[in-house]
Amino acid sequence: MTAFSIRTFGCRCNQAEAFLWSDEFQRHGLEYVEDPLQSDWVLVNTCTITSRADRDVRNFLRRVGRLRPSARMVVTGCYAERAAEALGRYPGVWKVYPNRDKAVMPAQVLAEITTAEGRVERPFRSRPLVKIQDGCDFDCTFCVIPGVRGRSVSASSDRVRERVVGFMERGFEEVGLTGIHLGLYGRDLEPPSSLEELLKRLLALDGRVRFRLSSLDPRFLNGPLLDLLTRSPRICRHFHLSLQHGSDRVIARMGRKITTTDYRRILEHLSRNAPDAALGTDIIVGFPGETEKDFEEMADFLKASPLTYFHVFSYSPRPGTPAAEWKPVHPEEVKHRSRRLKAVAREKNRMFREKLLGRELEAVVIEQSESGARLLTGNYVDVSVLSCPTAASRLVPVRLIGLTAEGAEGVVGDGAAEGMSAP
Repeated sequence: MTAFSIRTFGCRCNQAEAFLWSDEFQRHGLEYVEDPLQSDWVLVNTCTITSRADRDVRNFLRRVGRLRPSARMVVTGCYAERAAEALGRYPGVWKVYPNRDKAVMPAQVLAEITTAEGRVERPFRSRPLVKIQDGCDFDCTFCVIPGVRGRSVSASSDRVRERVVGFMERGFEEVGLTGIHLGLYGRDLEPPSSLEELLKRLLALDGRVRFRLSSLDPRFLNGPLLDLLTRSPRICRHFHLSLQHGSDRVIARMGRKITTTDYRRILEHLSRNAPDAALGTDIIVGFPGETEKDFEEMADFLKASPLTYFHVFSYSPRPGTPAAEWKPVHPEEVKHRSRRLKAVAREKNRMFREKLLGRELEAVVIEQSESGARLLTGNYVDVSVLSCPTAASRLVPVRLIGLTAEGAEGVVGDGAAEGMSAP
């Protein structure tokens, strides 16, 4: 039997696409394996958000080409859109599909393989993702994504509903909704729609399934949508909001039309109405022109905010973006500032997890092993348990009994957890 594997880099949109490809290839009789070095075909969905993302893709292609020369690699995604010719020169790369040609990739690859009728034996992940939107209509001065993904395009609500129902019928009890800019969902449809309308339609479905949303732009979180997010027990209390910085001057230079005052208002609303919610963001340190004063303003903002976690990234110049031409911050200063913020992030997240000790929460089973199981709560706490009778992809109540370096230890309970979605 022909074996294939999928390696995704970058965003959850790439993971959502990989889930579709995994299902489709298995239905054509191919065997899905996780190890690319055991594969005949390797599908590579690339990212180009940073120079490190580019480097990770190149290293992966070199490794597979060297250690599994018989495998044929199919390369697609954002890096493929930006540098198709260069990626196509790597040994073992069968073909490169830029984003604009990604839709035809599965059929063209399957046409090269002797296929047969099959069924999905192994899901790509224990938590499926549905891509409801792609592309971005904004032009932040540091970001290459609009150039490689194009303008915003929304999936129809019928298509999204069909995908969600399909996952529910297969027994998945958490579904992620993802996009490059979820706040733009529905604006390009006819008639126009919105993220709020889509969520209401999905929440009307019968069945025990909860929804986890990917990154949200606070500029698009109006009152009705905020109320829906914080009141529905079937929406995970996990809200990742795009900010990038905590200095208004730097935010303006980034081309982002928001202020820290606006952001603070949204955070406080979420914290007040969903006090146990995980509130997160991504932060860029060392943006060109970032002064010590700018950095201290950001550090103060983050410390005082109700954020429960944030990811810290060093600025990475992207070809063709305005910020790439601006004077950089000294690399040693960037490292120093990054270390400071990462320490703040660790402490804020530890305090968040600590206040949850003793609580019983709803969690999805991520994976089972001989030593126990790994779970993820609705509010984004990674929990290790020694025993869990429930299969992967299902929801269970778990009581948090101790902290680990980045998560928690727990025991699976018999009663209904707080916030458990109704059947």
